[in-house]
Amino acid sequence: MRGKFITLEGVDGAGKSTHLAWIASRLKELGKDVIVTREPGGTPIGESLRQLILTQPMALETEALLVFAARSEHLTKVILPALEEGRWVLSDRFTDATFAYQGGGRGLARERIGELEEWVQHGLQPDLTLFFDVPLEIAQARLLAQRSALDRFEQENLAFFGRVRAAYLDRASSYPLRFRQIDGTQSLAEVKQQLEDIISIYCL
Repeated sequence: MRGKFITLEGVDGAGKSTHLAWIASRLKELGKDVIVTREPGGTPIGESLRQLILTQPMALETEALLVFAARSEHLTKVILPALEEGRWVLSDRFTDATFAYQGGGRGLARERIGELEEWVQHGLQPDLTLFFDVPLEIAQARLLAQRSALDRFEQENLAFFGRVRAAYLDRASSYPLRFRQIDGTQSLAEVKQQLEDIISIYCL
């Protein structure tokens, strides 16, 4: 039986990474064989490309192509083999992030991203996307409080993150069967309860 592909999405500072380990642990408690990965990254080549993408200024088209190059390697070497083995894949970001950051944030045409998506993914989409959402001011405050060195995306201004968040909200409304929106303004315990409710139903 094919495994399930779950992704976590949201603007930087929304809290998704904080809950990644707990979600993986909860799925394992429910009897799932889980691997945890991230994008960009997930493979040696992907991690090398991640370093370039997060630190080096580059043309927008170059950025998008590198993101999808890392994704192609990730799919071929990690995601697809795991799913075929019946394992569950939990990924910190996937293509929704490209539509949000390179599309919404930087202005790359959605049609262009869609072409790359079809070329690399051949129709593959996550089975479930957990979208962590918070007001931008909260996200920014969390970033500044938690990290001493910000990457070049995290250093962007509020207008950029406003466009990113709007793109995420648009994706969520366009794919209501796949997206589950998490209120990241609540306490850790309340967020975990939201996740518990979703995961318990999804794993039935």
